[in-house]
Amino acid sequence: MTGYAAENEDAAENEDAAVGGAPQGDATGSDIGRRRLGGGILALGGALALAPIPLAGAAEQGRPGRGPVTAETGASMGSGAHPPTHRPTLRRGSAVRAGLLQGPLDQLVREAEGYLADSPKHPWYAGAVLLAGRGGTVALHRAIGKAVRYSAYDETTDTGVELPADRQIAMAEDTVFDLASISKLFTSILAVQQIERGALELEAAVASYLSDFAGGGKQDITVRQLLTHTSGFRSWIPLYKEPTREGKLRMLWNEVPASTPGSAYLYSDLNLISLQLILERITGRTLDALLRDEITAPLGMHRTRYNPPASWKPKIAATEDARLPWSGLERGLVRGEVHDENAYSFDGVAGHAGVFSCAWDLAVLARTLLNGGVYGRSRILSEDSVDLLFTDFNTAFPGDEHGLGFELYQHWYMGAMATPRTAGHTGFTGTSLVLDPSTDTFLVVLGNSVHPVRSWRSGSAPRVATANQLARAVPVRPERGRTAWFSGMASASSATLALPALRLKSDRSRLECALWWDTEPGSDRLVLEASAGQEWQPVPFTTVGAGSGRHRPDPRPHPEGWVSGWSGRVWHRLEADLSAWRGRNVQLRWRYTTDQLYVGRGAYVDSLRVRDGGVTVFDSARPRDAGRIGATGWVLSAD
Repeated sequence: MTGYAAENEDAAENEDAAVGGAPQGDATGSDIGRRRLGGGILALGGALALAPIPLAGAAEQGRPGRGPVTAETGASMGSGAHPPTHRPTLRRGSAVRAGLLQGPLDQLVREAEGYLADSPKHPWYAGAVLLAGRGGTVALHRAIGKAVRYSAYDETTDTGVELPADRQIAMAEDTVFDLASISKLFTSILAVQQIERGALELEAAVASYLSDFAGGGKQDITVRQLLTHTSGFRSWIPLYKEPTREGKLRMLWNEVPASTPGSAYLYSDLNLISLQLILERITGRTLDALLRDEITAPLGMHRTRYNPPASWKPKIAATEDARLPWSGLERGLVRGEVHDENAYSFDGVAGHAGVFSCAWDLAVLARTLLNGGVYGRSRILSEDSVDLLFTDFNTAFPGDEHGLGFELYQHWYMGAMATPRTAGHTGFTGTSLVLDPSTDTFLVVLGNSVHPVRSWRSGSAPRVATANQLARAVPVRPERGRTAWFSGMASASSATLALPALRLKSDRSRLECALWWDTEPGSDRLVLEASAGQEWQPVPFTTVGAGSGRHRPDPRPHPEGWVSGWSGRVWHRLEADLSAWRGRNVQLRWRYTTDQLYVGRGAYVDSLRVRDGGVTVFDSARPRDAGRIGATGWVLSAD
């Protein structure tokens, strides 16, 4: 595919992300990740968007700038939490200052460097800039590899024609990249600004702003459907083949939806191109001017713009040797001009692609959104408007969670950073941005993975690997004492944590423990099992999340004996009735299983006790009992 809806190739490749040397249901057992949030009416700057806008009640969970929350109650705080107490601006600092662990950050760099080599056949990128932080602290900012390595691509031998060593250019922390589809986030933010100001209505028909848009049966497509990729547009059409702007627009006006608007999720560049046209119509300004005036200038993002000037070229990473047939246009080595053919044909300014930026500037944008729309003295969005970016509007399409412009809860590139409120986007050139409000962390990975040719990139393994390590860098403190049992974060694995066999005499016997889990929903599970010398079988249990008084949630049953998904980054108290094993020797174990693709932050078990009536027959706080626990794959961890 030639266009940048080919970035949706990344989504389609989510089952291939383990390829290329990748380090390897029900959302919580209670469907926390997919549940339908309540409808509401949101007043934004005097404009009423009458729609099923899921901002009421549960949408308050994980609100940017308001600290982490429990999955079951929305109450703030939790183990491992790092809530912002103010609106920080960025500064460099240590992992300790950021509230992160240094070891996983070091591992993040090592794993990213591994993709500079063949993985498995070709390097995933020639180079990359990695940036990771928490709160106001950038704890990692590292350049690896080359910004410019090749002069061309040799299709006969499927090799890159390397430049002489003295003409290759090393990647630098301030290297500027073609962001590709991350550009869509800027267009989306500009649209939400206009919604906030009352100039744009979320549920209005696009044709009410662009009368010609109604052609081809598109009269009912709404602004919201453009922002959430539910308009029915197919992913991409070759607008660049029309030599004039009028011809390109005529193709768009005549385009017939591939599906009934609102009936399916289909990622499409055409959505954001259409949104660009609306913004330019209602403001009277071009998109590049809007970007400068409304986002980059107020935030001091001085290395972010469309059409970078020639003076920037020495600091810009190269993209592709763009030639037929793999490219839609014969351009040779592209550097300093937008890679996407359609954006190039729009003179470099398009709603779906064309923005150039560096890692630090993207971190400023991330910090702004995690702050609730403000950075320093500049506010670009209200907190309610930021909520629109982090709230799932696509509850009808599980797996395709989407805020306004921002993708949500996508393990295929967010890795273990993914939660129901984790937002981000990728770019076809090898870029990605991930923001996790629950931990107040942000990750920028900028790679030139189409250098020298787009066919060398496959899946999102480096994105997943780096996100996993940043997630691991956020400590989870034990519920009690100095250590808790940790399952690890390995993919394609099964880890067990077993208690010794116990003879239970009472019909009031029960297991109690503290439990913390975050897994890929449905695919990875933490199961409580019991065996009386025969086959292992699941043990039903209940969990209660953190809280007190009227804020303490009701016990949540897990009748099938397992949990999966996101539990809110809080410890839960667990109880399991063991009376069915009265009079028998029974062994209990936790079994944590993961598939071969993605993982969450893992699982922790602490404060294990078995009570047999009024007698405690096992207590992990007692050294003798603790020494009888059998662990395979689980380790004692302080974090």
